[in-house]
Amino acid sequence: MSRKKTEKSLRKNDDSVDDKAMAHAYAKTRKSLIARLDNWEDQKTWDEFYKTYWKLIYAVALKAGLRQEEAFDCVQETILSIAKQSKKKLYDPEQGSFKTWLMNMTRWRINDQFRKRKKDTAMIGGDWDTDRKTAVIDRIEDPQGDVLPRLWEVEWKKNIADAALAKVKAQVSPEQYQIFDFYVVKQWEAKKVQKHLGVSMAQVYLAKHRVGAVLKRELAKLEDHDA
Repeated sequence: MSRKKTEKSLRKNDDSVDDKAMAHAYAKTRKSLIARLDNWEDQKTWDEFYKTYWKLIYAVALKAGLRQEEAFDCVQETILSIAKQSKKKLYDPEQGSFKTWLMNMTRWRINDQFRKRKKDTAMIGGDWDTDRKTAVIDRIEDPQGDVLPRLWEVEWKKNIADAALAKVKAQVSPEQYQIFDFYVVKQWEAKKVQKHLGVSMAQVYLAKHRVGAVLKRELAKLEDHDA
């Protein structure tokens, strides 16, 4: 086997391991979160909220400088904080958008994780200052160089698109979703999709229209939070 093929195979195996680790951490964090929501009403709603926004919070937490385990803790603590605040109805739409409110809730939990790391590092005699120099959180906390809104905006758009597609996938047939994925998401030529999947041109265009309509509806629902 050539060196390039070996490296490609290793990268593929590493990606597989990362995906499995992510899936395991996601399931573990979600299960723990739902257990902690046990005494609160409408647990199903919070489960749906977690599925919709966990990747957004997780991705921003990582880019802010948290480690993977810290980022998952940040996800859980952010959603728990939101659940507690929602019971008290502390979120007021007239005071700003849901997107900004969620960003600030995430910011505070990211800061909590860095404070926890500082405390843990101090207890074992580590060099917190050296570790902190590479953290994006320094700029997040500094109003003159606040990078969090930019990180949040990029990840918000990506998360909305991914969340909408996940909802669409549950509402249409596997065949129609696959056609849509190749033709619209991956932007294959219609003839290539037709040949690859063994479908008619009419099926390609029908899937684009039907799945596209469902996607548009789901995006509109999610983007209501961006007002």
